[in-house]
Amino acid sequence: MESKATAKYLRTTARKARLVADEVRGKMVGDALGLLEFSIKKDVAIDFSKLIKSAVANMQSKNLDVTVDADALKIKEIYVNEGPVLKRFRAKAQGRAGPILKKMCHISVVVSN
Repeated sequence: MESKATAKYLRTTARKARLVADEVRGKMVGDALGLLEFSIKKDVAIDFSKLIKSAVANMQSKNLDVTVDADALKIKEIYVNEGPVLKRFRAKAQGRAGPILKKMCHISVVVSN
């Protein structure tokens, strides 16, 4: 059985989020949550842990007749896609304008037993 959860429009770059996704891909859910909580120094790790917990809760709500142990679940897929970019401008020297790109990303997680 599989369950999926998606977080959209996270205010972090896809490049930074992929570093965290590579660390937890293929791990058991309990191991991944422990790794995200204690060892990874990125701020997006908090969003990843919320997303994994959401996927586990989706699995439990989908299978009400069967008890699902969160430690028995494995992260089958986790991927990060780029989202839209907010384009802003800041004043620069000699009357010029310099672009500021505020990037976003979408994260998807699939857990299975």
